[in-house]
Amino acid sequence: MNRILALSIAAALGLAAGSVHADDHTQASASFIDRDGNDVGTASLVEGPNGVIIDLDLHDMPAGRRAIHIHSVGTCEDPDEGFVASGGHLNPEGKQHGLMNPDGPDNGDLPNIIVLEDGSVQVELFTNLASIHGAGDRPAMLDDDGAAFVIHQNRDDHMTQPIGGAGPRIACGVIQSAD
Repeated sequence: MNRILALSIAAALGLAAGSVHADDHTQASASFIDRDGNDVGTASLVEGPNGVIIDLDLHDMPAGRRAIHIHSVGTCEDPDEGFVASGGHLNPEGKQHGLMNPDGPDNGDLPNIIVLEDGSVQVELFTNLASIHGAGDRPAMLDDDGAAFVIHQNRDDHMTQPIGGAGPRIACGVIQSAD
């Protein structure tokens, strides 16, 4: 159901999977690790004219609704410390957190993901708040210090400051150029 909804949204924005050709668009990827340093999946990113499609394929995650955000520093080198080295959200303009916040969202905000009982996630997300290399007025994920995806223990309520009540960081993936 989530994949169908995400594809429907992408199609409405003119970014359906059939119209996105890898050789026509900027690409990036991320490999996720958990707090024990174990591989828990990947993300593939493709930039289109209106934003970035993020295709998540995760495994061995705790079941439930989880927050995922784009963080401002491209490192996951401190899993035992909770991935704090990845910094806060990608947010160069200092906006308030939350997709539902009238004073937001910040550029790192994304919809929640749902981890199935078997620990898997397969979903496509879309963001028009960030860019792989800084297209238009959207901040670059691959700037001088990079960026990382961070998955949190709880869901994001899309309003509460600073991270929507998302709780501790449980997985992290450094975003890297695939071009």
